[in-house]
Amino acid sequence: MRFSVERLQAGDIARFRAMNALFAAVFEDPDSYAAAPPSDAYVETLLRNETVFPLVAIEQGEIVGALVAYELVKFEQARSEIYIYDLAVSEAHRRQGVATALIQRLREIAAERGAWVLYVQADYGDEPAIALYTKLGRREDVMHFDIDPAK
Repeated sequence: MRFSVERLQAGDIARFRAMNALFAAVFEDPDSYAAAPPSDAYVETLLRNETVFPLVAIEQGEIVGALVAYELVKFEQARSEIYIYDLAVSEAHRRQGVATALIQRLREIAAERGAWVLYVQADYGDEPAIALYTKLGRREDVMHFDIDPAK
């Protein structure tokens, strides 16, 4: 492996911003990831939150892949789930095990925290993501709905 996988920690504000820049580029979504960047204080609060997992793959000082996941505490049983919200790898570093290594590190964190399961959503038509997640887990076909908050 030519890259290392690290969890961002308190003080890693520059790396956090580089991670968001990677998401903006890979997802072609600068409005969500770059138009209104959070303040350093907000970022520092996120980086100190034990239930938020920002992981980065670093090669020669450059972030080449990133994953952000959140732990969700459950009510039906004394357990938690971890939701992979964002996962991206730069185009030049795809098919080199970066995404798999990021997920593997998250699996280790999940085991340390006693999480019941990790889960992720994939868009229809995103065949590389679907193939990766199929290789690593079990597929469930579900529907996803966005509900706007009350105004």
